[in-house]
Amino acid sequence: MKYLDEFRDPALAAALLDRIRATVTRPSVIMEVCGGQTHAIVRNGIDQLLPDKITLVHGPGCPVCVTPMSTIDAAMHVAQLPNVIFTSYGDMLRVPGSTTDLLSLRAEGADVRIVSSPLDAISLARSCPNRHVVFFAVGFETTAPATAMAVLQARTHRLTNFSALVAHVLIPPAMSALLQLPGNRVQAYLAAGHVCTVTGIEPYDRLCREFRVPVVISGFEPVDLLAGILSAVEQLETGESRVTNVYARAVGAAGNTHAQDAVTRVFEVADREWRGLGSIPASGLRLRSEFAAFDTALRYDLSPEETADPSPCISGDILRGVKRPFECPAFGTRCTPESPLGATMVSSEGACAAYYLYHGRGRHSARERIT
Repeated sequence: MKYLDEFRDPALAAALLDRIRATVTRPSVIMEVCGGQTHAIVRNGIDQLLPDKITLVHGPGCPVCVTPMSTIDAAMHVAQLPNVIFTSYGDMLRVPGSTTDLLSLRAEGADVRIVSSPLDAISLARSCPNRHVVFFAVGFETTAPATAMAVLQARTHRLTNFSALVAHVLIPPAMSALLQLPGNRVQAYLAAGHVCTVTGIEPYDRLCREFRVPVVISGFEPVDLLAGILSAVEQLETGESRVTNVYARAVGAAGNTHAQDAVTRVFEVADREWRGLGSIPASGLRLRSEFAAFDTALRYDLSPEETADPSPCISGDILRGVKRPFECPAFGTRCTPESPLGATMVSSEGACAAYYLYHGRGRHSARERIT
């Protein structure tokens, strides 16, 4: 398959590994930002094949994982209101709030439904005019355009029974915040290629200039990731810090301007709370005032308050790259994908789920997996 098989080529992957081994001379810590990249790295054993001097840490690039418990509690409050049909992506339904989760509420009778797109929620609102349909809008720059289109469609169709509980977040401000944390050890980033297909490259140029940290835009196949790691290592070895794009087959410099325009029409940038990272200035999106009629938070007067996480889950440390899943005492015992304590084990993009699936099951050698 063109544009896929060639990026899983074992010979090319092995050649890139050899170049990385020949290049690295000093310890380096590289963070892959996206949960999809984390899964690809662990699934293919890339983390085990790299020289010991290179440490990969896993960032906050999983939308389900970074949604704070207070927002999930607010979502569950709305889901239990009379006459509400509550919709969201499947992963969100299993993330624990402070007392229960949306899937359990559904079992108890709440009308909670899984949708694959916010446009499905619009269709539902049109077919159920006597019910109010709420879409729980989570995700990064990749999912915000679809939410924007849903809101625009709701306005076009003059829907009065649709609203969005918006929890969209933006990746570059979180990357900036991580670099400013006390004790930060991240020296280079692998940026999420699919986010960059929307945003383009410019936001990362600013990050490079401000923090003098290499940022490599990478895809999700083994060759993509190894090429990204090689570029990051080469820059760290020579003291350079620039944006390189090893995912050029998908990412253009300007990104998707149509998607950007839709987001700009509907949303404005706002401060946002992140699980494990706290409040980050200008890191989220909220509906513009002209779309207030479609804002669930305003409709139901929601003001989420900070909620303490009572579980032993260390997902916050994992999302900051401070710890790895194996360092959690509950990993694989009290916390499994079937019975998760935290979002990083729930989500299909969560780092804990990746380690459980690929490190916790069997011990095939990394070389066997990548070949």
